Amino acid sequence: MSDNALGSFIRARRDATPPAAVGLPAGERRRAPGLRRSELAVLADISVDYLVRLEQGRDRHPSQAVIGALSDALHLSVAERMHLRQLSKFGTGAACSRAPEPTTVVRPPVLAVIDQLEPGIALVLNRIGDILAHTSTFAKLAAPLGVLDSERPNLFAYTLTDERATTAFPDWAHVAEQTIAQLRGGLGHADPYVQAFIDDLARTVGAHFTDRLAAAAGRAPDSAGVTRWLHPQVGELRLAHERLELAPGDQQTITVLVPDDDASTDAVNRLRGARSGALRAVSS
Repeated sequence: MSDNALGSFIRARRDATPPAAVGLPAGERRRAPGLRRSELAVLADISVDYLVRLEQGRDRHPSQAVIGALSDALHLSVAERMHLRQLSKFGTGAACSRAPEPTTVVRPPVLAVIDQLEPGIALVLNRIGDILAHTSTFAKLAAPLGVLDSERPNLFAYTLTDERATTAFPDWAHVAEQTIAQLRGGLGHADPYVQAFIDDLARTVGAHFTDRLAAAAGRAPDSAGVTRWLHPQVGELRLAHERLELAPGDQQTITVLVPDDDASTDAVNRLRGARSGALRAVSS
């Protein structure tokens, strides 16, 4: 990690945010298309001098209120908010040693397993839902639904914050409950990264999320089950899933999805352009 990762990230997001994206007029010609420091400072309710110190790495101790204000002003995604919060913790020396940072690296043997699972549907997640690896058929299933739109796709964030998820999952309420149960499990292990992710979801989603979070107390997520997906090209699929924990040091899971009935088998085969009958349903 660079010596000024926090400041570099804030500067990069400011440069990448056009005035129109935050409701400001473009005004006269600009040297750069992004926000001026003065504009971001006003939006985040901080001084220009303080923003300069943050970007230049002369102040690496922003409060979480400032981090939240900058996240709101820059319209950061949930994943970006979490990343900014993590960078601020590294800058203050507050990163908790009780839980390692969620890894984004998948070990070669795990990647080999994913490769062997082709042409099936499988993906690797870390404990906050980042999609780290997947089969090509998962991409054909998920990409048209918007799951992979983000530069750092996160299945949990998509499920809980993207309006398209309520269409993608006809039983969205149950899928959301399962997702929250997975997240809540991290709270029992004093995991600051899961807590930061949950805090950002609470800021983004509001009471709809916090109410579900409270209701999930003591509820363990299902490691297996059937989920309905609604795909724009092949229609509804019933996919049985099995979630397998990898080595403890990885803190990652492999989820494998397989058709639960003949209609879903045909749909998956059409999805990946295979001949009919190339993939068998679980129940057959």
